[in-house]
Amino acid sequence: MDFNKPLILSEIANIVNGKVIGNSNAIVTGLNELHVVREGDITFVDHPKYYNKVLESKATYVIINKEVDAPEGKSLILHESPMDAFNKLISSSRPMKPANNMISESAKIGKGTIIQPGVFVGHNVSIGSNCIIHANVSIYDNTTIGDNVIIHSNTVIGGDAYYFQKRKGGYEKFLSAGRVVIENKVEIGASCSIDKGVTGDTIIGEGTKMDNQCQVGHDTVIGKHCLIGAFAAIAGVTVIEDEVLIWARVAINKDIVIGKKSVIMATSAVDKTIEGGKVYMGSPVMEVRQYWKYFASLRKVPELLKKVNL
Repeated sequence: MDFNKPLILSEIANIVNGKVIGNSNAIVTGLNELHVVREGDITFVDHPKYYNKVLESKATYVIINKEVDAPEGKSLILHESPMDAFNKLISSSRPMKPANNMISESAKIGKGTIIQPGVFVGHNVSIGSNCIIHANVSIYDNTTIGDNVIIHSNTVIGGDAYYFQKRKGGYEKFLSAGRVVIENKVEIGASCSIDKGVTGDTIIGEGTKMDNQCQVGHDTVIGKHCLIGAFAAIAGVTVIEDEVLIWARVAINKDIVIGKKSVIMATSAVDKTIEGGKVYMGSPVMEVRQYWKYFASLRKVPELLKKVNL
């Protein structure tokens, strides 16, 4: 996420009530989580397990809860609770703006697009040409939708990430400031939920078609010309490459890659990265031939047990 205008590091330290280690006059251009961080960005780390990974990342600035020397070319902000500081910075940079109309005055809607009754379109939304947005769809702030897109009734585009940190006595919500980007010729079924990125983008690639009641988690990137069956549940920060076929009731874990032209059969569960160009099924998934060999062997177990008097 880019700031509307760059900030001085000392300004950020004042916003979050932290202490600068390094160049307090440095220019900060944006904030991002580790997996999408760029030079000029500020990120955070609050666990010793990840100190080195974050300090050696592309991030130029880091909010950290341990006083350490700033690596060369970087500056730090010391804060007792880096996640709280990062949330405060998100809230300051992209505050919640209440809606006054069903379609925000700041929304841009292209020529030939049909908006059916009951549709909510938030602030700074861009919708391309020749789209059909069916009744009671909700499109949250900062969403970008391309041309020739169809979104069916009761779908929600841009809900918050399901992202919490365990605290004493409960959970602290990680605020979401990213976007959803839907490319050209996408069709999204009824009652789907597509969450915005935390600081980056959730992306649905050109020509992809989704059936009803699918869930797409934050920061997930779905490639071009994929087919996704009803009730699919796709966790956050997952990459689904081009031309993947995902059939009904498939569950996909977070932080994994589904290879190009994979086919995942109905009711399967994917718990790790899988290669492209293959057909998978089962829970957890296996290649189809391997699965049927496993299943055939499993059916012989009762007979084998009888032979050994068990």
